[in-house]
Amino acid sequence: MLLLQLFVNGIQVGILYALTAVGFSLIFGSTKIFHFAHGATFVIAAYIFQFFYGALGLHWIVGVIAAVMATVTFGLFLNRFVYVPIQRHEGSYFTIFVASFGSVIIVQNLTGIIFGRGFLVIDTPLSRGVEVIDNLLVSPLLAIALLCAVVIFGGLHLVMTRSHIGIALRALSESPELVRTFGLSARRLSMYAFALGSSLVVPAAIFTGATSGLNPAIGYHVMLISLISTIVGGVGSIWGAAIVGLMIGIAENVALWQVGSQWSEAVSFAILFLFIIFRPSGLFGRASVH
Repeated sequence: MLLLQLFVNGIQVGILYALTAVGFSLIFGSTKIFHFAHGATFVIAAYIFQFFYGALGLHWIVGVIAAVMATVTFGLFLNRFVYVPIQRHEGSYFTIFVASFGSVIIVQNLTGIIFGRGFLVIDTPLSRGVEVIDNLLVSPLLAIALLCAVVIFGGLHLVMTRSHIGIALRALSESPELVRTFGLSARRLSMYAFALGSSLVVPAAIFTGATSGLNPAIGYHVMLISLISTIVGGVGSIWGAAIVGLMIGIAENVALWQVGSQWSEAVSFAILFLFIIFRPSGLFGRASVH
């Protein structure tokens, strides 16, 4: 029964990992910008929601809207005023990474100053487990998270396959020059990628705050999972990132059956190393031919 409980917990964590990883994969795959500050976006979403819902006592819908607006604004701000100027001056990937990493440090410290550096939990009765069968507790948030994931991934699939913006983003990931040939603006498409990718972390941030809690430094773990999911799933494959994010969440929790909690993150690195050795292109990636 313990193994089943860990598996159920892993599904819930994996859904949150998948939502977060897809946002990073969408941005990185479309723009080729190593947006390390995606973890900081997660922190902003969680704490903004907590402020409006928990501190001010407003309706949760108001908190969600505020969190979406804050994350989209943050993503667009970094793209317009940090990444674009660096790219304009032919800055390297490493320069962009350093700038993005610096943004994470700024957000982490500002969050700690404003909201405190202690452990924070978004208080909701939905996070309390309900015994569905003997010794198996399932939180109502699991069903809500699963429903949100189905709706979000279904909507994202329609956007990426049926809308002009989605098709243009896919084209941008393949060849920015081809996009410009058809008279489209790569810079404008990058804005769409950052807006959409940043907003995808909102449900994951809220559910994480309501289940396992928050602290200003959680962005590093979020970014680690997003990066591993993107690499293992295949760079450019948002569905690969989603599947691997779910797999990592399940693997981390099931591993607790045999190892201590301090080793759970080692499972993620083990998965990454195995794929780097045996399938460098990732689960759904395409091998490069030189």
